[in-house]
Amino acid sequence: MDRDLVQISKFLSLVLRHKPETIGLALDAGGWLDIAALIEGANRVGVALDAALLREMVARNDKRRFAFSADGKRIRAVQGHSVPVDLGLEPRVPPNLLYHGTTTRFLTSIRHQGLLPQERQFVHLSPDAETATLVGQRHGVPVVLVIAAAAMHHDGRLFCLSENGVWLTDAVPVVYIDFPA
Repeated sequence: MDRDLVQISKFLSLVLRHKPETIGLALDAGGWLDIAALIEGANRVGVALDAALLREMVARNDKRRFAFSADGKRIRAVQGHSVPVDLGLEPRVPPNLLYHGTTTRFLTSIRHQGLLPQERQFVHLSPDAETATLVGQRHGVPVVLVIAAAAMHHDGRLFCLSENGVWLTDAVPVVYIDFPA
């Protein structure tokens, strides 16, 4: 994705995941924003956005972070919210193992507390170690934790699968985490 689209993606992440009030709007209960209002709000705060650019950014976003409503009039982030939204995701049976990408600087905390959502609604888990490595690389030296997802599910923990393939759960207790040696 080129630099302009990356900047638009970062702006949309801020508005659609964390702070819609930065452009004077509020997400509905499902995390949706009206596209016309989004474009108007973005332009009002100096972010040049139009429908064509928005469609291009969503289509070219390699992480598929955003989705349009079926009628094409609304947009939302598919996961990663720090504001409460109901994405309407149904509980799913996870695979045996899932992966979490982090960095070495967080390992001490994770060894004591497990994985917590921090400012987000959910802990994000990847379906494979490669994706988890990429996630961890964004913040420093990557470390991939292996999560015993099937055992968690068997013990009553819920999992959901977001539209872009990220597994979501409320927390991962230490007992389900395999740390690298």
